[in-house]
Amino acid sequence: MTVNPVLKDSPLFAGLSEAEFHKVAAFLEPVIYKKGDVLFKEGDSGKEMFIHISGKISAYAAQSNGVQRWLFDVKIGDFFGEMSIIANEPRSATLSAGEDSLVMVLQGIDFYRMVFEFPAIGIKLFNAITGLQNAWLDQTSTHLSDLNRWGETARRRAITDELTGLYNRRFLEESIKDRFNQGFVQIRPMTLLMLDLDKVHEINSRHGQAGGDRVFNAAAEIIRSCSRAEDIGARLAGDEFSVLLPDTGEKEARAIAERIREGIFNTKVPVPRAPDAADNVEINIRTSIGLAAAPIHADTWERLFVSADNALRKAKELGRNRVESAG
Repeated sequence: MTVNPVLKDSPLFAGLSEAEFHKVAAFLEPVIYKKGDVLFKEGDSGKEMFIHISGKISAYAAQSNGVQRWLFDVKIGDFFGEMSIIANEPRSATLSAGEDSLVMVLQGIDFYRMVFEFPAIGIKLFNAITGLQNAWLDQTSTHLSDLNRWGETARRRAITDELTGLYNRRFLEESIKDRFNQGFVQIRPMTLLMLDLDKVHEINSRHGQAGGDRVFNAAAEIIRSCSRAEDIGARLAGDEFSVLLPDTGEKEARAIAERIREGIFNTKVPVPRAPDAADNVEINIRTSIGLAAAPIHADTWERLFVSADNALRKAKELGRNRVESAG
């Protein structure tokens, strides 16, 4: 009987004698999966285990959004699917063929028949499976770490502005809503700053989008440097920014707003001399800031936004490059 050398070298059979190996091989059935075929899906019940002989077989796991994420490729000679027939567990991943692939299949009923008929072989197979499980757990730990890092990156993208690294409008709004819903503003003041960079459209016209982006990043850096650890700086859209100041009354908030305004006023930003120019020129930027405090200026999160926006409009009408409070 001619035996595929890959099968004979599989770690599943590492401890078997020649005679024992042929007893096990008699129960194996060759099956070919075409490229794109699914061997089994995550969560399925299983009644067989597999040994990878040739081709490419990959494991995937479903994320919370339903997207399948690659976990690992099954090595030639490795076996898989054994826990479904040993522990009656559902499939822990989806396995599919990345190209035409040959596997040897051992049915669960044949596995137990062999264990009962040849106990010595059964012990050796269980030992091999235990060894692979330990190696698989090490590998899974690495993949879980990758998944955690991937998840953290996705989370950051969901709550931050891609250009400046500040939080985005959605995160700012949710943070304010939470404080109102939990009643914090009734006993702990909170102030919202609304910022608008002055005459950014002129910068974009003269220096191009790259110039505008540099201005936005420079403003974001000033906001970060003037904010405290508990403050939430956000870019709302375009040249509009905001800062939430928890546990901060109007007087203290105005001092912080003035620091931000002065910091931006004293900053020179290198931008392209013209939209397509290679050399830079330095320009000054300005900002107008409106502030509103809860609960003195607003008793809902919506009114807090409106009040701060009205204060910003007043700062612009009074000449720009200034801080104004809600009336």
